Amino acid sequence: MPVTDAQVTALLTPLGTPVTITPLSGGLFATVLRADLDDGRRVVVKVLGADTSRLLSYEHGVLGTEALADRLAHAAGLPVPALLLHDTSRTHVDGDAIVTTFLDGALWSGLDLDDAGTATVRRALGGFMADLHALRGQRFGYPAPESGLSADTWPRALSAMVDAVLADAVRWGVDLPADRLRAALRRHHDVLAAVDVPRLVHADLWPGNLLLGDDLGVVGVLDAERALWADPLFELAGCDQLGAGAVDPDVLAGYRAGGGRADLGDGTPGDGDPDAWTRLRLCRAYVACLLAVEVVPRAYEGDWVEGYVRTARTNLDRLLDELGV
Repeated sequence: MPVTDAQVTALLTPLGTPVTITPLSGGLFATVLRADLDDGRRVVVKVLGADTSRLLSYEHGVLGTEALADRLAHAAGLPVPALLLHDTSRTHVDGDAIVTTFLDGALWSGLDLDDAGTATVRRALGGFMADLHALRGQRFGYPAPESGLSADTWPRALSAMVDAVLADAVRWGVDLPADRLRAALRRHHDVLAAVDVPRLVHADLWPGNLLLGDDLGVVGVLDAERALWADPLFELAGCDQLGAGAVDPDVLAGYRAGGGRADLGDGTPGDGDPDAWTRLRLCRAYVACLLAVEVVPRAYEGDWVEGYVRTARTNLDRLLDELGV
């Protein structure tokens, strides 16, 4: 969605006057721009177009979700952008908008790290996860009212989320094993119900959303638009979305060091608490469904798409087998 400099200038009036406005790459749902204000501040403007017809169900209201997650995490002292403005008036742009501080750092996805450096970053990532998951909510699921995907228990929320992606699959002509997915949720209801505290989960902690400092510490975490209140193990599904087996031991080590509890042992399937692995597999199965469906409304192109979808579907079949359905 094109956004003009004049529109951005009008939107930024409560904060100052932009001297330069520069488009940024990486925005999946929205137009993202950097603006340098006349008082020396650098901010990021994100505008989500009013046309949401190609969003999946859980993606409705994502800009409000990002605003909420950034506000809560920043107030807790975590390295996320500070929310400066959340404009839903659509007075100046054709859609909702947020403005945040610009964070300096090097994107992990753009660095060529050796094994030792990668391990350092993964431990730091685990520590961030532990800090984020200390934030508690009142309900489970996606916080945006537009999604309609929250509930008072984790089993009910995850069931609603699965039903929503299954409806999306029907809408976009994608075949998913609906009966097996619902059977898995019924079979493992009591395991899911043991999760009784909603924790704030970013759900998209891949290297493209992580800014690193010179010491390879995490100095910035971006794009919290997919955040939800959930089982904290959902984070491990979100940060490795094509993973279905072992969990990275350095991430787990950093998580434990930060006070988090995953109960996955050394990260090898079969080690740790079997119920924790069941919870993770259910989260991963849901994520695999999202990946398999989203390629259609996103109209992804390239040689990588076929392998991407095949991996997601293979993972889903494997996970459902391991869940006994």
